[in-house]
Amino acid sequence: MITVTPKNKPKEFKNDFWKSKNFKVSIGEIVEKKEVETAPESMGPTPKPNVTDLRSWDMKLLERYEPFYAPFCDMCCLCTFGKCDLTGKKGACGIDIQAQQARIVLLACCIGTAAHAGHARHLVDHLIEKYGADFAIDLGMNMDIEAPLIRTLIGKKPKKLGDLKEVLSYTEEQLSHLLSACHTGQEGNHLDFESKAMHAGLMDDLAREAGDLAQIVALGMPKGDEDAPLIEMGLGTIDSKKPVVLCIGHNVVPGAGIMDYMEDQGLEEEVEVCGICCAAIDISRYNKAAKVVGPLSKQLKFIRSGVADVIVVDEQCIRTDVLEEAVKNKAAVIATTDKMCLGLPDLTDEDADEIVSKLVCREIEGALILDPEKVGEVATRVAMKIADERENLKILPDLDEIQEMAKECTECGWCVRVCPNGKPMMDAVVAAGKGDFSKFVELYEYDTCYSCGRCEQECERELPLMSMITKVGEHYIKDQKYNMRAGRGPVQDVEIRRVGAPIVLGDIPGVIAFVGCSNYPEGGLEVAKMAEEFLERNYIVVTTGCGAMSIGEYRDEEGKTLYEKYGGEFDAKGLVNMGSCVSNAHVSGACIKIANIFAQKPLEGNFEEIADYILNRVGACGVAWGAYSQKAAAIATGVNRWGIPVVVGPHGSKYRRLYLGRTDKKEKWNLNDLRSGEVIEGEPAPEHLMYAAENRGEATVMIAKLCIRPNDTPKGRQIKLNHYIDLHKKYFGTIPDDISKFIRNEKDIPITYKKDVMNMLEEAGWEPRALPQEPSTMAFREKARGK
Repeated sequence: MITVTPKNKPKEFKNDFWKSKNFKVSIGEIVEKKEVETAPESMGPTPKPNVTDLRSWDMKLLERYEPFYAPFCDMCCLCTFGKCDLTGKKGACGIDIQAQQARIVLLACCIGTAAHAGHARHLVDHLIEKYGADFAIDLGMNMDIEAPLIRTLIGKKPKKLGDLKEVLSYTEEQLSHLLSACHTGQEGNHLDFESKAMHAGLMDDLAREAGDLAQIVALGMPKGDEDAPLIEMGLGTIDSKKPVVLCIGHNVVPGAGIMDYMEDQGLEEEVEVCGICCAAIDISRYNKAAKVVGPLSKQLKFIRSGVADVIVVDEQCIRTDVLEEAVKNKAAVIATTDKMCLGLPDLTDEDADEIVSKLVCREIEGALILDPEKVGEVATRVAMKIADERENLKILPDLDEIQEMAKECTECGWCVRVCPNGKPMMDAVVAAGKGDFSKFVELYEYDTCYSCGRCEQECERELPLMSMITKVGEHYIKDQKYNMRAGRGPVQDVEIRRVGAPIVLGDIPGVIAFVGCSNYPEGGLEVAKMAEEFLERNYIVVTTGCGAMSIGEYRDEEGKTLYEKYGGEFDAKGLVNMGSCVSNAHVSGACIKIANIFAQKPLEGNFEEIADYILNRVGACGVAWGAYSQKAAAIATGVNRWGIPVVVGPHGSKYRRLYLGRTDKKEKWNLNDLRSGEVIEGEPAPEHLMYAAENRGEATVMIAKLCIRPNDTPKGRQIKLNHYIDLHKKYFGTIPDDISKFIRNEKDIPITYKKDVMNMLEEAGWEPRALPQEPSTMAFREKARGK
């Protein structure tokens, strides 16, 4: 038998009889037709890009947005050649300080990507084992572009859970190559380290999409639901009189196991299940009966409160001393993944009754259980058995007791010196010693005190400062309840069709994504205030993770949370909670969909054209105000590669690198107009790719500025500049002195500020310039694609 294979088969028979395409021919017998996944005819140049395949694009970005390094350490201690002093010198391997800083950035991005890739691998493998590799990936009738990142980078549309294995295998392969570049005696150029960091961030984005896609379809989470339900959040929602199971981390699987066991046993009303960090969001996406305690900054305070009888940890962003802290309150700990075993005995294969007995009788402090269903049973049963004996630990101490402890303070000031944000802990303790607890409450509310515990470690009187602030805070805030919209997942195609044109033309001034951790300089209230500012100005605000929870902890003057005040649709004035950290992939995914659905740019293997479109036409900006982890570094660097700028808080400079534009070098901003074939004078839009702001005012102004794009119509530019000027006047009292750089002709000038702006333009010697019809940073040869 001879069979025509995909490699040698004819694409088309054009005579009168044969009018079929791409079919198999067999001589001697009939071959039954089978569905074969073939590459689409519009496949772009870079399906499954390797480390250097997108290097030319990276170099374009890095030439415009020069890396700015802020060395946290001038030494290199990564190998036995060192430690090497790199201040004006080279290391023993030949590396200089610039390349070393870039190498540390790459290393951080690889760590962050590995965390998300490992998380996604665990999810996909578990869900395939439970539901089968053929379980369909179906996001409903309003979603034809289910996986924009996968389609762009892999070049295929995933149709079933098993297809995601290929995605993760590719991601893991690339991660191996990238991490190897950090080895001594490998890469030596800082720009190539940066290119590799961008590739690591892109792989992080891809892994997150695979992970969230898998859990959405297999676990029945909301599928882009504009009306995702409101869920309860806050300490006041948790009934501490019941047995309480607390889940911390990012992996939904153990929490889902707990919820399933409770439902099977009819215990939903008997036991409270709550969560901290992204585990809280994803469990509540799975089952709205789960309660959300709050963001990562709640972790130590809530454990110290003693409310949790059983603490279930999975992976990422968990205090590594969680077992030590739990033991102080006689809470049991269950570790559930290979990422965090805590030195606990592996009891995965033991009978559930035996494990429960050992934990209840305190034979062991905790257990490692890698079977999610067994975790569900053991956690629930242990909580029910030990809750009564722990009842006294959940009772708030008398404030007189706190006052007596506070009187022991010697006012040495070390608690303030070691605080990352310089918070007035000593003043709060001194005031409490006099019976005034208001300063403790101020530190507790909105997580103004991050509860890292550094102050407690330095206290010469060994005062339990975190416990003190927790107990005082609970006395005053224990009944607080909030509502947060459940994570809805990706943006629907129908929503993109509705807002694609207004975003690209500038009528909707921008899409602002509040993501990242809760290492805020002044507490989570700042994130909520920034979100409210942009919602009131008709921007689209999307959020995920700790940022989504911090936004939910704020009430306006009418007593409403922002989730109650604003709808969940992806449209002007919409507040869209996409979900947990892995849901961040849907932010870049929405921008990709705009390029595909609105501008008809092909996706498969076509990264550079899509990224170029986003950079020049989609007014999106990410905000990681409390960025803390290596995952946040990978997330930000990944979206930077798509052409989306990111603003971080002052702690973000500790990542060691920013991507800053140079407005004094006009030639860096020149653009190709693909329609006219000419090079035209551009503008610093967006001005930066990675920017660290010192305070909320500076951040708010910069966010508005970074939504400006070369493709703005005169009306759209007026709208964007009106917000930029208005915010600059609000926070700094003046019209920004760089306004002339963003005005192409008089039609761009906001009516409200026309007289003042015209005077500034005259002083600056401004002259009008041409508007690009099809702005691009790509070469003219790319014009032919898709035309």
